[in-house]
Amino acid sequence: MTRPATPVKTIAAPAPALVVFGIPNCDIVKKARAWLTDHGIDHQFHDFKKLGVPVPQLHQWIDAVGFEKLLNRRGPTWRKLEAATQASVVDEPSAINVMVANSSVIKRPVVQWPGGRFTVGFDGEAWQGLK
Repeated sequence: MTRPATPVKTIAAPAPALVVFGIPNCDIVKKARAWLTDHGIDHQFHDFKKLGVPVPQLHQWIDAVGFEKLLNRRGPTWRKLEAATQASVVDEPSAINVMVANSSVIKRPVVQWPGGRFTVGFDGEAWQGLK
């Protein structure tokens, strides 16, 4: 007599609710990740260089903080862009085009906190209340 197959339940480990977006060799991203680890906060890292800029999240970040805050016009990547490319950034769509094409112009880290909150940059004091 053949027994019916028993369904197999797969229990996936829940993904961390906190995601750090950035590039791994950025000193500020390194500090932020170390701070989270030192404070026992489980997090996932999204590497722009390997995984690209997630456009749906990019729209959410801009909705949360504005494209001006997200676009790092002071960094070396921005300074290396052609003057015409820099001048083309006049609104959200043009900023998105430049950020997707040049992920290093995004101010880092961008952190997605539980509950859908976002922060840009690292500030350990401010993060105390967010964890």
